[in-house]
Amino acid sequence: MRRIILPLCLMLGACAPGTYSYNEPATRAAMPQEAGMPPMKMFSAPRPIPPQRSNRDIQRDILDLGFQLESGRMLQNFSRFEGPITVRVTGAPTVTLMSDLNRLLHRLQTEAGLNISRVTEGPANITIEAVSRDAIQRSLPKAACFVVPNITRLSQYRAARNSRVSDWSLIKRRERIAIFVPNDTSPQEMRDCLHEELAQALGPLNDLYRLSDSVFNDDNVHAVLTGFDMLVLRAFYAPELRAGMTRREVEERLPNILSRLNPGGDAIAPRYASSTPRAWIDAIQTALGPGARPKERRAAAMDALRIAQTVGWSDHRLAFSHFALGRISQASDPDFAKTQFITAERVYDRNSGTELHRAFTAAQLAAYAVSQGQGEEALMLLGPHLATAERAENAALLATLMMLRAEALDLSGRVAEARAVRLDSLGWARYGYGADWAVRAKLREVGALSPLRGPNG
Repeated sequence: MRRIILPLCLMLGACAPGTYSYNEPATRAAMPQEAGMPPMKMFSAPRPIPPQRSNRDIQRDILDLGFQLESGRMLQNFSRFEGPITVRVTGAPTVTLMSDLNRLLHRLQTEAGLNISRVTEGPANITIEAVSRDAIQRSLPKAACFVVPNITRLSQYRAARNSRVSDWSLIKRRERIAIFVPNDTSPQEMRDCLHEELAQALGPLNDLYRLSDSVFNDDNVHAVLTGFDMLVLRAFYAPELRAGMTRREVEERLPNILSRLNPGGDAIAPRYASSTPRAWIDAIQTALGPGARPKERRAAAMDALRIAQTVGWSDHRLAFSHFALGRISQASDPDFAKTQFITAERVYDRNSGTELHRAFTAAQLAAYAVSQGQGEEALMLLGPHLATAERAENAALLATLMMLRAEALDLSGRVAEARAVRLDSLGWARYGYGADWAVRAKLREVGALSPLRGPNG
């Protein structure tokens, strides 16, 4: 299950685009200086970064991902599909969902080496049912999308829930799995669901906050499968392994598998990152997840930071604790929140492989700079991160960074350049935020930060 934590690209308390209709009429009067909405932009060739960690660390990661559920429950056997894997889409998928699925399947074939293909009729190993967000949340209120074994339709979930049918711990060989994704949210949200849930249907069932370079992490920093994730899936389906093996049997074979698949990882010294306490996970989920009141969120964020400091972390989890506290504190204490973002940036900067994390933090800090009329400061903050967001295929983040850059350019007197950047951001925003009204809302939100938009501007 993904998206129990609020999307990180949303800044200054903005709301994610919700359910909408693609046929909703545009309200062009709300568009600043633009004649109309440009075409939606989509990413082209993927450019994943290969894992930059020791094979000994990756071996531990694979074992913890493959032999444990998110709840902490241990699994006795290794499970995967055996033989060719077929995928079928049912329900009411959108055009972008189908395009993104085809692109993902190609990546799984070429990068992870999986024998996986899409079929248009008949039974399939994996069924992806595209339904409304409301239908999903009636079944599982906190989920934007989810994956279940041994069923094919959402209508079967109620009977299968909490039964042996849907118990992952009883499965050795995967044969039939259903994925439920929303068809009435932004194209990026649909794509993100496809990546995480299909990866979980194929491989690891667990998420680990200690992973800074993976979608198998509930912090939702990474939106699409990374180089590390593809290596994990390639190892999962190595010929040396088979469904039903014990942890010891898999552990004995992983060193040779990783040496063959990732020879450079043998020369890197392990870091042996500590495990993540359940108390920190619970605190983060309370702080950034749905359902809690503002005071409860802030108290939970403070608890998460306290735990991170007590444990002695100096990695991305400490930075994320500061970042979360900053997010929670923005409305009530903006100066304190800014201090938390600055601290998060400093910690991220000391840790390699956190470029995407820093891009999220840069959006927050640049928003403060724009609101204070500091255009050059905002441009300096944003400069390194647009390319990072594009490489990570996060259109919502990229669009937000570009909108902030446009406001900063206006503040610096570079009006024509600002207009071009703002217009260019809209194509990405249509993919990242969805409906035209959601794009315009984001544009208004970012524009409202600038003193030039004030009563005298």
